[in-house]
Amino acid sequence: MPVPLDEYPVHQVPLSMRYMETSDKNAYDRSIFQAHDRTGEILLITGLGVYPNLGVIDAYACVRRGDRHVAVRASDALGDDRMVQEVGPFRTEVIEPLRGIRVVCDGDEHGVGFDLTFEATAPPIEEPHHVQRAGDKILLDACRFCQVGAWNGVLRVEGDEYAVTSDRWVATRDRSWGIRPVGEAVPAGRPADPAFEGMWWTYVPLRFDDFAVVLVLQEDPDGYRTLNDCTRVWRDGRLEQLGWPRVSVRYAPGTRTPTGATVSGTTPDGKPLRIEVESLLAVPLHVGAGYGGDPDWSHGTWHGPAFTERVTYDVTDDAVAGRVMFGVVDHVARATCDGAEGWGLFEHGAIGRHDPSGFADWFAVAP
Repeated sequence: MPVPLDEYPVHQVPLSMRYMETSDKNAYDRSIFQAHDRTGEILLITGLGVYPNLGVIDAYACVRRGDRHVAVRASDALGDDRMVQEVGPFRTEVIEPLRGIRVVCDGDEHGVGFDLTFEATAPPIEEPHHVQRAGDKILLDACRFCQVGAWNGVLRVEGDEYAVTSDRWVATRDRSWGIRPVGEAVPAGRPADPAFEGMWWTYVPLRFDDFAVVLVLQEDPDGYRTLNDCTRVWRDGRLEQLGWPRVSVRYAPGTRTPTGATVSGTTPDGKPLRIEVESLLAVPLHVGAGYGGDPDWSHGTWHGPAFTERVTYDVTDDAVAGRVMFGVVDHVARATCDGAEGWGLFEHGAIGRHDPSGFADWFAVAP
């Protein structure tokens, strides 16, 4: 059973949760949830976002089982009441702030349905303010927090039903808001100078019995780190910063598909802390879920009123497999830390050039 979280230290409840008042078309406010049963046989990713300056609300759910990837997505006009988090078959209900959330998809006719309740097992961790530029132009200006927990409820996929119980099903969630590219593409304008050569991204939220760890890193093509945070939060709310972590990602030969990673951090008292992460199943976020590089769907795009559709993919299809190295991929993660076993998410993208990984250009792969 998740532990009571009534004694959060006040400073650990995210304080920057505010609606960003801006006229930028790329303003957004979005929640993402992941769920898996630790077997590596199934992974659900679902999310809902609002785009106030585009007048759009949308949501999606992706489930991978074996080589089959099923996605349902919906969008509609954004209403006046921002407390109503509902679009098409999707809705999100806050049961108790930062402790319990219900997510529902009545999309069985489209292949995916669920009624799931998120139960926090650790306080949320607020990540550093994330800013990314191309020259003087701001591409991303966002805040985010992450939280781990457990799921209860039911998940239905193409006629099969899964009883979701907190003793097996691991939950991760994040909420982010600010500015990032969304909606229809803007006119090209002046080319970026220097041109975008790629990015290296790693996000690893893990749940252990006594603590949670959240790692988030981003590096430029030359390895310069633009975002660095690795935090451990104990069940009683104590926080530990784990220094400047070194991450060694293991890729399958001839690909950029990770099989696992070693994270080497340092505790506040100077002791080394090593986390081994293993990938058990992967869902590319740019195949059906609408994230950067998805040619089929883009968040915040207007598709007309009451839009809902279903798509399915065979991940062994060359047309699908060829996309993987050009986007960010979520993996079911098993981890070990100081002899403890943990579960969660391993999200990674090595896109374009990354010198420390030995990727010299957009098409380089692991030996």
